[in-house]
Amino acid sequence: MGNKLATDAAEPAAVTVEQARQQGKPAAPAAKSYAGFLKNNMRDYGMLLSLIVIMGFFQVMTDGTLMQPLNLTNLVLQNSYVVIMALGMLMVIVAGHIDLSVGSVVGFIGALAAVLIVNFNMHFVPASIICLAAGALIGGAQGYFVAFFRIPSFIVTLAGMLVFKGLTLALLAGQSVGPFPQGFQMLSSGFLPDPFAHADLRMLSLLLGVAAACALLYTALRARARQLKHGMENEPYGFFLAKNAVFAAVIVGFSYLLATYKGMPNVLVVMAVLIVAYTFVSNRTVLGRRVYAVGGNEKAAKLSGIKTERVSFYTFVNMGMLAALAGLVFAARLNTATPKAGTGFELDVIAACFIGGASASGGVGKVMGAVIGAFIMGVMNNGMSIMGIGIDYQQVIKGLVLLAAVFVDVFNKNK
Repeated sequence: MGNKLATDAAEPAAVTVEQARQQGKPAAPAAKSYAGFLKNNMRDYGMLLSLIVIMGFFQVMTDGTLMQPLNLTNLVLQNSYVVIMALGMLMVIVAGHIDLSVGSVVGFIGALAAVLIVNFNMHFVPASIICLAAGALIGGAQGYFVAFFRIPSFIVTLAGMLVFKGLTLALLAGQSVGPFPQGFQMLSSGFLPDPFAHADLRMLSLLLGVAAACALLYTALRARARQLKHGMENEPYGFFLAKNAVFAAVIVGFSYLLATYKGMPNVLVVMAVLIVAYTFVSNRTVLGRRVYAVGGNEKAAKLSGIKTERVSFYTFVNMGMLAALAGLVFAARLNTATPKAGTGFELDVIAACFIGGASASGGVGKVMGAVIGAFIMGVMNNGMSIMGIGIDYQQVIKGLVLLAAVFVDVFNKNK
C-alpha cells in the first residue's frame, strides 16, 4: 500500500517533466543548483575566471597600462601566432598526440617565405600559398609516420623539430633575410581600412565588434532554445545570461578600445575567422566528433567503423598548415626571417592548450578553452614584462602555472 501511494505521488511529477519538455520549458527536476553546476563545470568557468582575475591583477599592478589601446593592440599582435597554432594543437592533443615541431616549422616557413619573396622576387600571394602547402606537406609527412607506422608522436615530432631547425639554418645560410614588401607586412602589422574614418574613433572596428557581440548572443540563444526543445540538461538561466552578457560586453569594450587607436588589426580578423571555423568543425561536424572519439578511446572508435589512422593523419596535416600560417604572420611582424625564429613556440602553444582545459590523455578540450589559455599566457607575459620581471622568473612562473593546470586536470579526473 505504501509503495502504491509512493508511486502515485511520483506520477504527477513525471507528467510535469514530460509536459515541460513538450512545451520547450526546462523541467524542474533537471534543474541544477548554482553551486552544483559550477562545481561540475569548474573546468570551463575556471578558465574564464582565471583570465579575468589575471587581467585585473596586472591592470592594477601596471597602473592601468595593460588595458591601454596601444598595449591591447600589441597583445593581439604578440599572441596571434600562438592562438593560431593553439587551434591546431588542440586537435592534435584531443586526438591523443603531441607536436613538438611547430616552433621549428614556424621558423622554416618564415625562411622559405623570405627566400621566395626577397631573394627570388616572387609575389607574396603565390609565395604564401606555396608556404601553406609546404606546411601541410610537413604535417602530413609527420602524421603519416604517427598514424600508419604507429611511431609515437613525441618521437616523430621531436625529430621534426631538429630537422626543420637545421633546414632553417641551411636555407638562410645562418643570416637574417629581409625586409619584406609592404603588402606582405600588412598581414600582421596592417589594420582594417575604415570608410567611416574619424579623428578619434574607427567606426568600422567598433561596428564589427557590436555585430560580433550580437551574433554571439543570437547563436547562444538559438543553441539554448534547441537544447530545451529536446529536453536536454542545461546550465542555470542566471549563469547563461551572466556568461553571455560578460562575453558580449568584453567584445564590445575590446572593440571600442581598439577603435580609439588604429582599429582592428588584420591578424585579429584572421584569428576570429579561424576561431569560428574551428568551433564549428569541432562541435558540429562528423570529422570533429571523430577526433574526440579517437582521443577518448581509439579502440572503441576503430570498432565503431572510424578510420582512426586517417583522422590522426588529418590532425597533423591541419597542424602543419596552421604552423605555416603562424610562420607567415610572425615573419611579417618581424619584417625579416631569422634563424632563431620560432624557438620555444611549441612550449607556449602546448601550455595554452593544457591551461585551457585540454587533457593530456586526449579526448577532452574546447576551442575557446585553448584561445583563453593562449591569452592567459599572453597576458602573463605582457604584464610581467611591463612590471619589469626578468625573463628568468617569467619562465619559472609560467612553468608553475602549467604544472598547476595539469595537476587540476588529473586531480579532477581521479576524483
